[in-house]
Amino acid sequence: MHANNNKSPIRISLLTRSSSLILAMVTLLGIYEIAAFRHETVSAAWLVLSASGCYWLAYRFYGRWIAQRALGIDDYRATPAIRHHDGLDYVPTRRGVLFGHHFAAIAGAGPLIGPILAAQMGYLPASIWIVAGVILAGAVQDMTILFFSTRRDGLSLGGMIRSEVGFRTGILASLGILAITLILLAVLALVVVKAMAISPWSSFTLLATLPIALLMGLYLRYVSADHILAISMTGLVLLLMAIIAGRWIANDPYWAQAFTFHAHTLGWALMVYAVAASVLPVWLLLTPRDYLSTFLKIGTIITLALGILWVQPNLQMPMLTRFIDGTGPVFSGKLFPFLFITIACGAVSGFHALVSSGTTPRMIERESHIAPIGYGAMLTESAVAMMALVSACMLAPGLYFAMNSPAGLIGHDVQHAAQVINSWGFQISPEALTIAAHQVGEQSLLSRVGGAPTLAYGLATIMSRLTGPSLMAFWYHFAVLFEALFILTTVDAGTRVGRFLIQDLLGLCIPRLGNTRSWLGNILATLLFVAGWGYFLLTGIADPLGGIHTLWPLFGIANQMLAGMALMLGCVILIRMQRQRYVWIPGLPAVWVLTSTLYASWLKITDPDPHIGFLAQAHKLQDAFAAHRLLPPASSLPEMHAMIHNAWIDTGLCSLFALIVLGVCGQMLLLCFRLWTLKEFSAQETPAEISID
Repeated sequence: MHANNNKSPIRISLLTRSSSLILAMVTLLGIYEIAAFRHETVSAAWLVLSASGCYWLAYRFYGRWIAQRALGIDDYRATPAIRHHDGLDYVPTRRGVLFGHHFAAIAGAGPLIGPILAAQMGYLPASIWIVAGVILAGAVQDMTILFFSTRRDGLSLGGMIRSEVGFRTGILASLGILAITLILLAVLALVVVKAMAISPWSSFTLLATLPIALLMGLYLRYVSADHILAISMTGLVLLLMAIIAGRWIANDPYWAQAFTFHAHTLGWALMVYAVAASVLPVWLLLTPRDYLSTFLKIGTIITLALGILWVQPNLQMPMLTRFIDGTGPVFSGKLFPFLFITIACGAVSGFHALVSSGTTPRMIERESHIAPIGYGAMLTESAVAMMALVSACMLAPGLYFAMNSPAGLIGHDVQHAAQVINSWGFQISPEALTIAAHQVGEQSLLSRVGGAPTLAYGLATIMSRLTGPSLMAFWYHFAVLFEALFILTTVDAGTRVGRFLIQDLLGLCIPRLGNTRSWLGNILATLLFVAGWGYFLLTGIADPLGGIHTLWPLFGIANQMLAGMALMLGCVILIRMQRQRYVWIPGLPAVWVLTSTLYASWLKITDPDPHIGFLAQAHKLQDAFAAHRLLPPASSLPEMHAMIHNAWIDTGLCSLFALIVLGVCGQMLLLCFRLWTLKEFSAQETPAEISID
């Protein structure tokens, strides 16, 4: 028996209508300013205002309409956190705290790196996809999967495919999801390691967040759960003190050496931390640490947005650049389809479906919290992506390309870099490159790939105009720390989600290991999962290309393929719920995401250009290796061998992901056709229980 859905009409007050109308007018004005003045510089403030207005209007009307009409949220229905409260994974959590945890878990490297890489094609294509993609695809996926999982006791994405599509298809999907998740976590961890390596400031502050989070978790659990504001402000003050102390640590010769860690050491330390975050009770470390990180994340982004509105810097990157033809130095490939796998998390991200079917649905207090947490948190992440894009596009294009082009193209000295960049049509002098580096306390900014330094430089530029140029170096290193903290929260939450995935599979063979209350199953699944992504992490650390170039294309492809599967699952479940008229909501974005991503994977495998195709790159490297000839950036034959090995791994994994997604989504499509004419509710939901709260 199912609880009656809450179908009360959407009531909008006169004040809300008026404010929404004003906001809509400002949004349209911003869009007009961006579109009309094509041959003049445009203020970045218009881009920020337009995007913010679109986000609010989308949440206020489209997101809530989907939640109430298409999904039928019902606050009288008890959630899994209420029914199975165990103090470990199922923990009813206040909406604000859970929003912080969910946002911190989903907002990783993607919204920072992808838009900055895509800026090489100009600000217009990236900004359109970031806004339109999140409203129509990304936020829809996050909210619908969160709703479906909540209605199924927090069942994982693979588990839902098994129950709604079929056992064999579900097993295939679970294996594919697991393989994809290993790559995603490896990339996220690699970005953290690259940001923290040889940086005592970052290392100390990130370590300091652990005892602060434990203190918050213990206080809320055993002292008082009602003092959210007080303990939150205490945690925020302690976090700011840790950041200030980190600067003192970095300037002290003894302590700086003590907190300076090399990449391999940080990689192993990160794996140990991920194990602890996965097996400890969610209230002790994971939730308070993510909640604490959210203060810094959202606070920094809001500060940057307000700074842009106050300073009103111009967008110096053109609306479109010559690199839409696929010859870009930052990444190779034409605008379609490669823009849509480069900007992953800022618009739509399959990884979010794992969080929305992992930790979060087991902590939801009421179904009415699903819209602000599922749809709202994704809009917030898209705002982060927009800030990253603005930070890149407000820099002089010559400086942007100097920071984001690989050393194999522009060299290692400012004279050669300036000469190459000038030949592309973007003017920059060697002196300007040297001055830019010294302004932020760095020896060089050349080839600082990965996106983090570009966002940091943009944030430092804005903040230094407000606080004075003498603090530009402080703001730059603060931003680098912010990004490392930003990404780390996704690694710990992602590992917990990966533990659920493996326990799901283990439980099919040994039921005891599939029980999340089993410490043996928890530890075994965690160790297996961390060993998997840890292998790719250590491989990326040792990669001559720095890891990002090897793993990022796979990250984008795997991420979007996972999103396509999640959206297709939404179509199946809506049909089973007898809500066929709403199937277009996940169906249209599913078609777009799968088309662009599968086409991109085909090109990444078969394209004859070695800069694009994995096979062509492997053959080119093999020919050079056989002739004992080195190709940049390799400086030895063993490094050449590592590059060949990575190219073949990329080819194999990309092919595997494509085949799995084609098989799973093909079965889902056939099932949709078979179910369309059925006239009875057939979704495998957990029987409803009335909530007495």
